[in-house]
Amino acid sequence: MKKVVALMGSPRGSKNTNAALDLVIDNMDKDENMIKKIYLGNLTINPCTGCDYCGHKEGCVQKDDMKELYEDFDSADIIILAAPLYFNSFNGLTKNIIDRCQKYWSLKYSHGQNYMRNKGRRGICICVGGAPFAFDQFIGINPISDYFFKSLNVEQVGNYFISNTDKVPVESNVLVNEELKTIGKKFDNLDNFHIQR
Repeated sequence: MKKVVALMGSPRGSKNTNAALDLVIDNMDKDENMIKKIYLGNLTINPCTGCDYCGHKEGCVQKDDMKELYEDFDSADIIILAAPLYFNSFNGLTKNIIDRCQKYWSLKYSHGQNYMRNKGRRGICICVGGAPFAFDQFIGINPISDYFFKSLNVEQVGNYFISNTDKVPVESNVLVNEELKTIGKKFDNLDNFHIQR
């Protein structure tokens, strides 16, 4: 049984980001995957202050709900990051948890630990933007999601980006629904993909 950690990064609990994430996780094999969906908006997660505590000692000096997320990241086989696009990047709620993964960079490169290497962990990023399609619309997402997954030693096998949701909500987009369902059903056998709709 694989553990799936599905991060729902929108502060709006029942809108497009949530709908897109559900299309994936609701179609994953429940006999093979134990899915834990986490609404980041329900957690208290402080921003990283750059104090460098994790650079000198293991762990993070802050005592908040990130402790639970660290435990989930450590035990996950699959991580799905779903977030809305704000100013062509991740929204602050999601970026907070990414910044707090500095702990993992420090663990590997300041403390020299062999954190979760070669474990076959996989992940994808789903991002939802309200504005009409533009080729560079999600350009700010790519490097940040790349470093997030690399910090956790998770192979990022795909990005799925959705434009124009202000006019065409996820639930009304037939192609998006079909593709996200397929990603969920075939997750274990996914080839690398980068899709923007």
